[in-house]
Amino acid sequence: MDGVLFNSMPYHAQAWHTTMVKHGLMLGPTEAYLHEGRTGASTINIVHQRQYGVEATPELIQQIYAEKSAEFNRFPEPEAMPSAWELLQQVKACGLTPVLVTGSGQRTLLDRLSTNFPGIFTPDHMVTAFDVKYGKPNPEPYLMGLEKAGVKAEEAIVVENAPLGVQAGVAAGIFTIAVNTGPIEGQVLLDAGANLLFPSMPNFCDAWHGLFEAIRQTQQDSIALSK
Repeated sequence: MDGVLFNSMPYHAQAWHTTMVKHGLMLGPTEAYLHEGRTGASTINIVHQRQYGVEATPELIQQIYAEKSAEFNRFPEPEAMPSAWELLQQVKACGLTPVLVTGSGQRTLLDRLSTNFPGIFTPDHMVTAFDVKYGKPNPEPYLMGLEKAGVKAEEAIVVENAPLGVQAGVAAGIFTIAVNTGPIEGQVLLDAGANLLFPSMPNFCDAWHGLFEAIRQTQQDSIALSK
């Protein structure tokens, strides 16, 4: 969702930084991109343990995440990512089922999905921070997404913009495409295991039709060889 469907990561990164500093925790805006995809509790725990050597209490986690959400909501509404709507139209036209798999629990964005992407995502085809025990890079979110879609790993494609999300998709055994919509180096996404890398959502959207045909042909060839 963040960084693929909505251009919201700059706001998330700044909200994390501002809130963490208030609690004496060091998490810079750029580093926040490297934690993208984790649940909020996991992000807070990692930073707290790094700095103090112990996990944060459940009460502190709840407080920090509530403050971070409030800080995020002070920003203007994030715009939909350029070409995300057009890409999803192509995806549906190919007979694929879009499934949202996000580490976010940001209600303001989840509630906007039906407005910005009408008819694309249904509640039974969503996996959010409220559904999982382990966030990305654990494969659980994408394994749950496969289950909700009723497909096998080899029948799915993951689209990610964050290294932890790429790791989760790869760990779930799914062909994973990285789209670099943030400030991190593209090589970081490739090092995380991405099968392909695109420099932007418009670039990926323009390449979708040819890419999908190539993937489908590869699948057909693989099935033919296995017979």
